[in-house]
Amino acid sequence: MDLDALSALRAEFKRRGWHQKATLRVVIELAFHLCVSLSGIALFLVADNLALRILGLIVSTIGTVGVTTNTHTATHNAASKSRLINELLAHFGYPFFVSLGLTYWRHQHVSIHHPNPNVMGADDDADFSPFFASTDREVTSSQGRFRKWLRYQWITFPMLVWVHSYIRQIKSWNHVITMLRDPERRRLAHLTDLLAMCLHIVVWFVIPSFFFPWTHVVLFNLIRIGLLGYPLFIVLAPGHYPAAAPVIAKGDWQKDFVFMQTATTLNFRTGRLGGLVCSGLQYQIEHHLFPGYCHVYYREMSEHVREFCKQNGYPYQTLGWGEALFETFRIFYRPKHVAADVAELRAALYKPPPMTTVQLLDSSQPS
Repeated sequence: MDLDALSALRAEFKRRGWHQKATLRVVIELAFHLCVSLSGIALFLVADNLALRILGLIVSTIGTVGVTTNTHTATHNAASKSRLINELLAHFGYPFFVSLGLTYWRHQHVSIHHPNPNVMGADDDADFSPFFASTDREVTSSQGRFRKWLRYQWITFPMLVWVHSYIRQIKSWNHVITMLRDPERRRLAHLTDLLAMCLHIVVWFVIPSFFFPWTHVVLFNLIRIGLLGYPLFIVLAPGHYPAAAPVIAKGDWQKDFVFMQTATTLNFRTGRLGGLVCSGLQYQIEHHLFPGYCHVYYREMSEHVREFCKQNGYPYQTLGWGEALFETFRIFYRPKHVAADVAELRAALYKPPPMTTVQLLDSSQPS
C-alpha cells in the first residue's frame, strides 16, 4: 500500500475542508427524512381510501430508510465533532426509531465489517448461511436437503428479503441482553442501548395502544418494520454483494487496507432523490476508505478517490443502481468464487464465477 499517496490524498481533503463535520446539514436532512416518515404515517391514519393508506406506508418507509441511512453517519462519529451529539443522533435513528441495537450495529458493522469487508468467516454481512449459499465453496460443500434447496434459492431469496429487518432486530436484542448478562463484557453503552430500545416499545407500541386497538398497533408496527426489509437491502446490498465485489477466505495472507476496501466494495449511481435517501451509502468506496468523514462530502471526494485508485493501481468500480441490484440477486444463481488469498483475489478480480449453482451441484459430490 502506498501510504504516502494515501496521506497526500487525506491532506488534500483536509485542505478542502472535507474533514469537517457538516452537522447542520446532517440534522436538516434528518429532519426532512423524519417529516417524510411521520407524514406517511399520518396519511395512513387519516385516509379512508385503501390506495391512500398504501401510499402512506410507502412514503413512511422511504422516510424511515432516510432516517437510518442519515444517522448511520453518526454511528461512525462523523456527523459532529461532539461525541454527545453523535450518540444522540445514533441512538435516535437506530435503537429508538427502528429498534436496531446500536452496540450490535457498531460491533458487527464498525468493528468487524469495515476492517474485513467480504472476508468469509469474519464478515457476517457476506454470509447468508445457514439458509442460502452465495459462494462456490458453500454450494459444493452442501449436503442433504439443503443441497436440494440450493437449486431453487435464486427464486426464493428475493421473496424473503422482507425478513431482513426482523432478523436485525432479533440479533440486536440477543446481543444487548447477552452483553448485559456478562459482568466482564457489559458496559454503560449496552444499558443505554437497552433503554433506547425499550423506549421504542413505549413510544411505538404502548402509547398508541391508548388510542387504537392494541392488535392494530402491533400489526401496524410489524408491517412498518417488515416494509423496511426491501428498501434497506436495496440501499445496503449493491455495495458488497455483486460478483464484481469478490469475497476472500479468512486467513493469514498479507493485509493491504486500501486494496481490500476498493476490491471488495462498489459504488452505485443514483439520482438526486436516491442520493438523498442513501445518505452517501452509494459511495461505498469513499465511505470504506474514510469512514470518519461526513457523508455530505462523498460526492466531491469521489473524483479524487477515483484518480487516486487509477494512479496507484487499485480497483474503483461504479455500477448503475439497477445493474448492481440485478448482480446482487444473481449471486444466488451464479455464486461467487472464494479467493484463497490477496494474490488470487487480484488475479480473479472482475471475473465472474464459471458455473451456476445447479452446475456446481451437478459437478460435485457432497462432502
